[in-house]
Amino acid sequence: MLITNLFYKSKDKKIERAIIYRRFIIRVLHYILGTKITIYGKEPTISGLIISNHRSYFDPLVILRNILAYPVAKKEVESWPLIGSVCKTTGVIFVHRENKNSRMKTLDKINIILNKGFSILNTPEGTTHIEPTTIKFKPGAFVIAAQLGVPVIPVALDYKNTSDAWIGDDTFIPHFLRCFGKWRTEIKISFLEPIFSDNVDELIASSKKQIDQELLRFRKEWDAA
Repeated sequence: MLITNLFYKSKDKKIERAIIYRRFIIRVLHYILGTKITIYGKEPTISGLIISNHRSYFDPLVILRNILAYPVAKKEVESWPLIGSVCKTTGVIFVHRENKNSRMKTLDKINIILNKGFSILNTPEGTTHIEPTTIKFKPGAFVIAAQLGVPVIPVALDYKNTSDAWIGDDTFIPHFLRCFGKWRTEIKISFLEPIFSDNVDELIASSKKQIDQELLRFRKEWDAA
């Protein structure tokens, strides 16, 4: 199977096999769960820091259905049924967000991976929510991207039903049943143009603006349907 040039520098066959396995499993899950995904824009053909808004733990499984990257996920995901098992064996970087030492180690891993020419998938909001546009972005990964001169690739995604978002005191099983217990889960995703800059504030502002515009467009289209 052909590996896209997001990972063209990789010589590690073990990683390649894990990434292929993960993408296959993700596509099977989408088929089983009955998702309907509308895709806008072109999937990235260069490696970089892929950043997305954050609605649900399911977000990475939407994005990684089409692209290859190392996602960053909160530590709790590691213990979740099915999803945790797939994550542990396929290159997911786990971070304990409330632990400063864990956050610093995660940034070190991001630095190493980006420097090797791989892509990182990160959600800089750091939490899920149902606001119509993004909340404040944490700068950590943007700082590394600016230092290394790698592009930031914004991705916007949203769910037609706002109740599909993971918020408040949600726990995995009830949320999963609410989100995927219906006949169809409709999702929109937009791959936006890469941003090249050594200015952290510019990277954050530009990516945030692009994502916000798409989120508002998604909701407007759904409301008009």
